[in-house]
Amino acid sequence: MAKSSHKITQFVYWTPRILSIIFILFLALFSLDIFSMDLGFWGTILGLLMHNIPVFILTAVLVISWKYEIVGGITFILGGIIYVILLLRNPFEWYYLSWAVQISGIAFFTGIMFLVNWFKKRR
Repeated sequence: MAKSSHKITQFVYWTPRILSIIFILFLALFSLDIFSMDLGFWGTILGLLMHNIPVFILTAVLVISWKYEIVGGITFILGGIIYVILLLRNPFEWYYLSWAVQISGIAFFTGIMFLVNWFKKRR
């Protein structure tokens, strides 16, 4: 029974961290469309920096969350909520639902996993 409990603890510990890394890389992929624009060298660099602001923020949050899971839990859930609010500011289109699931769904799940780990650690 102890071995099973250890596996669950390992799963709860590593899942939000691995999901965060994959999610951050997924968001970074969206910035690659800057290369299809003819902006020149400095315009491309500036565009990459602007497109990757969420990536930089989430990377800093992940580094902090590695030790303090509550930070990751709250930040990823708030990030998902903010994304849904930003989507709802636009006129509704059905494909927004798939965007919301892909972006906020992953953020919500990652945040929940960080919180589960935080609660488990507190016991």
